[in-house]
Amino acid sequence: MTALSVNLNAIALLRNRRDLPWPDVVQLGQIALEAGAGGLTVHPRPDERHIRRDDLAPLAALVAEFPGAEFNMEGYPNEAFIDLVLHYRPTQATFVPDDPAQATSDHGWDIDANWELLSNTCKIMRTEGIRSALFIDGEADKPIAAWEVGADRVELYTGPYGACFQDKQAANAELHKLSEAALIANTVGLNQQRVRHPLGVNAGHDLTAANLPALKRAIPFLAEVSIGHGLTAHALHTGYHQAVKDFLEALK
Repeated sequence: MTALSVNLNAIALLRNRRDLPWPDVVQLGQIALEAGAGGLTVHPRPDERHIRRDDLAPLAALVAEFPGAEFNMEGYPNEAFIDLVLHYRPTQATFVPDDPAQATSDHGWDIDANWELLSNTCKIMRTEGIRSALFIDGEADKPIAAWEVGADRVELYTGPYGACFQDKQAANAELHKLSEAALIANTVGLNQQRVRHPLGVNAGHDLTAANLPALKRAIPFLAEVSIGHGLTAHALHTGYHQAVKDFLEALK
């Protein structure tokens, strides 16, 4: 079964537009977990434009209340982020190649160009018993490099697939690339002298309730999807009607 890790960044970004405590990321994280989500994802960027440092402790504590739920922290593996990971000890640390100025993750790692950084980071995670995942593009050579550098999982960047989903031919071409990369990840290392389990496969970016089924059919062994923006946008449609009703009732 594929786990859904609910990314709370979009909720935190909305909160941070005003100096107010709502929407409450912890409360909405609890709603997600109670609804059956397999875990929560946060990306504490240096500028704290969405998840803040003071969100981490209550969110980590919340996830711990739900047996089997996972806490996933994602970020660029500089010293400050590694310190946060080692302090809060999430189930999984997902490393992304983000520049601080980027609005969101929009490309995977050039692993060869960052070999030493990623190798050292994955080694630290393995020593500490924290699962590591590398954010990669859906290219055939990327899972092999990720395995060789020591990652436990890859997270396939699904942005190009999500962007062209309305174009069936283009979407199928992107799905094929993602599926090929996932199959390589699922088998890499099996015939190597260094025996280690194959890479787990996660996916994320621009995934929606509409385009998820085809992705799951293409990668039936998908371990986890991390979804924030699409899920939040969906909730505005499915929940906004009731919100208006509640406010009208309050006016009575």
